[in-house]
Amino acid sequence: MESGHRSLADTEKAVQARLGDTPVPVCHERMAAVASIYRAAAAVRQYFENSVLRDAELTWTSFVVLWVVWIWGERETRRVAEDAGISKGTLTGVARTLQGRGLLERKTHPADGRLALLSLTPEGERLMIRVFPEFHTEEAFVTEALSDDEALDLADLLGRIVLQVESRGADRRLELLDGQDPRPRRSGRRAKG
Repeated sequence: MESGHRSLADTEKAVQARLGDTPVPVCHERMAAVASIYRAAAAVRQYFENSVLRDAELTWTSFVVLWVVWIWGERETRRVAEDAGISKGTLTGVARTLQGRGLLERKTHPADGRLALLSLTPEGERLMIRVFPEFHTEEAFVTEALSDDEALDLADLLGRIVLQVESRGADRRLELLDGQDPRPRRSGRRAKG
């Protein structure tokens, strides 16, 4: 098996060769857009985790959770998960880790004991004040090849994709699944037995 980085053009040629005569019409421009979104997101996330976030011992997700609470202040856990773009289950694990490090505090909502609130500890506040400027410097680095207008255009285009998925994705999923709820996710491993 060959290893190494493949360019987007190489990948597109391989896809064309593989799907050339498929009976399903393939919108190569749309496929290229989604593949590029995925590759860019993965590359940026990996770059940040291996640079500025490494010294702070943070993953991308843990940084985003801290950032949401830092920017918006004390928030209900479900709102933090929404704002961070993660599931409540993922937030539970991340929040526990950040609590264990003394960066995040969790307390019961005063008006509704079923809800929990997250806030930064003083140590979490100090970490964000130190890490955010470094993080932002790297945001500028990874977008350096774009002009300011191109960066704004990219943000607008990606925002439109997010809006499409958020506003119409649930209906489309129901349509694709014939109105059925999706089956639970699997890890990809076969069931034992």
